Parts: sequence; C-alpha cells; structure tokens
Amino acid sequence: MYQQKKAKKKKKKRIKMARKLVTVANSNSVVSEQFRTIRTNITFSMPDKEIKTILVTSATPGEGKSTNVANIGVVFAQEGKKIVIVDADLRKPTMHYTFLLQNARGLSNLLTRQLTMLEVVNRTDIPNLFVLTSGPIPPNPAELLASKTLDSVMEELKKEFDIIIFDAPPILSVTDAQILSNKCDGTLLIVNSGAVENSSVIKAKASLESSKATILGVVLNNYKLPRSQYYEEYYR
Repeated sequence: MYQQKKAKKKKKKRIKMARKLVTVANSNSVVSEQFRTIRTNITFSMPDKEIKTILVTSATPGEGKSTNVANIGVVFAQEGKKIVIVDADLRKPTMHYTFLLQNARGLSNLLTRQLTMLEVVNRTDIPNLFVLTSGPIPPNPAELLASKTLDSVMEELKKEFDIIIFDAPPILSVTDAQILSNKCDGTLLIVNSGAVENSSVIKAKASLESSKATILGVVLNNYKLPRSQYYEEYYR
C-alpha cells in the first residue's frame, strides 16, 4: 500500500513538473525539437573552445528565461552529459518550483561558506540532471556573485559536471547578470516575442557587451509560426 501511494505521489509530481518541462512531457514534439536545435547551436557556436559554463538571462522579467533554462538543461542531459542548473537569481528564484525542490539551502549557503557542495546539489528525476537552488535570499546578492568564492564554486562544479547552466536575473533590472556573464564561457539572451520593446533588447545586448560577455545567441520565445509549417506555439 505504501509503495502504491509513493508511486502515485511521484506520478503527480512528474505531472506538475511537466507543465513547464515540455522536453520531458513530450520529447517528440516540435517544441522539444527546437530546444534540441538550441542545444546543437550552442555546441557549435564556439568550435575552438569548450563551453562548460552558460549564462541565461533576459532584458526584462517574465520573458520565459527560467523555463528555457530548465528545458535546455533537460535536452543536454538527454544527450548523456552530466548537467547542473544553478539558480543564480538570488532575488526572485524560481528553479526550485520548476523541479519541485526544497530551497532551504543552496547557492547562497555555498557563497557564504556555510555548507559544502555535497550538501546543496540536488539530484532530479531526470537522468544526468542536477539542480543547485538559490538557497535563502541574501541581503547582498551582487556582492556574493562578484566574490572570489563564486570563482571557486564554479571551478568545483566544472570538475564534477560537463555543463553548468546559470539562471540569472534580467540584465536590465540588476547588475547580477553582467557580473555572471563576465565569468561564464557564453551567454544566451531570451527575448519574449511581441512582449519586450526593441530598445530594451538593444540595451540588454549593450550591457552584455560592456561586461565583456561572449554572446552565444538569442532565443526568441513565444514566437508564432504559421501552422502550415508544422510548428507549434510554445506557451510559457
């Protein structure tokens, strides 16, 4: 009886998680194929350099950044790579909601040297995919992200994982994404089609360039293509 209840609970958890993880819920869909295309484009964007750390940000809030991070992480894990998603939004973290994880401990505990890596990295139900949640929200997020401690954390993660994907706050809202983009091998900019002004996207790109970020490309989210082309709309 206990095993049946446990199985039902796990199934319910998967259903909730799948609402945002289309790459898990329907891996054969056109949308999932688009995420695999993003994976391929990232892999070949810098042929002369191995990409191990990827920052994902957007110009403004609500552009689907975190949903894209989660699904990109899934498709890399499905390829057989060992992936960790780091919720580096130490102001309004959401990754623990997507993967239905506790957030009592996480990145902020690492950056303040309260806990070790083994104590904060979470294994997910998806093979090869791990999540480091944000942990308790600190009073000084930018200072923590700019610290030498983060450099040490990144080096430790590189030894354990093939790819580290950072989910950062919107770049026009706070300086956190600029700080992180300078530390990562490449940056993806998520743009919500029809919802963000062109001027904001231009400012976001300029901010990344000023921080010496390597921009891997732009992901156009919620863009509608004609049904005749057999594409679907991706709803965040």
